[in-house]
Amino acid sequence: MTKRARSFDAAAALYRASRPAYPPALFDAVEELAGRSLTGARVADVGAGTGIATALLRERGAEVLAVEPGDGMAAEFRLANPGIPIVRGDGDRLPLASGAFDFLTYAQAWHWTDAAHSVPEARRVLRPGGALALWWNDMDTTVPWIAEQDERLRTFFGVTGLPDRESLEGLDVSAREVRWSRRIPLATHLANHASHSAFLLLGEDDTRAFLDAERARLAPLFPDGIVEECYVVTLRVAVM
Repeated sequence: MTKRARSFDAAAALYRASRPAYPPALFDAVEELAGRSLTGARVADVGAGTGIATALLRERGAEVLAVEPGDGMAAEFRLANPGIPIVRGDGDRLPLASGAFDFLTYAQAWHWTDAAHSVPEARRVLRPGGALALWWNDMDTTVPWIAEQDERLRTFFGVTGLPDRESLEGLDVSAREVRWSRRIPLATHLANHASHSAFLLLGEDDTRAFLDAERARLAPLFPDGIVEECYVVTLRVAVM
């Protein structure tokens, strides 16, 4: 694991408390693109973190197993999801039997893998006709205040473009976008940002300074203290 990937372990409780979940429409789209139901399917949720997606997959009726490399994230997962089995490992070296799963899911985790290893591992672990489903929850920059905040973040961290996070060379991939939103306290919105790896590596003082400035900018926009975060979930599904 890289230092950036390991950074989540120290902030696992913050991650579980502030990160967004996923809308039912996302799982509808997974089923549609995969051509089969999650109900009764055997699913491995890889890079499961604290289990935000894993728990929702189980609610859909899946027989789900979590795979998570991080100590802190796995500990938080067990607290939040005592009834869901979890094994330690990552997508480049899946600790799973060959041909044993109907779905492999990666909720905001595929970019931590090396596709040269994780794609062959997906092929190995999935049954014939099984589906690899990857998705990312991104703030919707068509919303003006989100676009302005995104520009401040990019300037602050010196980011000029998006990394290639969807490496699926050699696979027949179907795509879908799902828009949704959630209403949360401003403090939770700021904590959500603080739970991202860029801030976790930045350090407490610089993170606090940036988020305090964001609080001052956003408070007049949301006088009741409730922020509507708008998201676009980018979904990619490959059937093996």
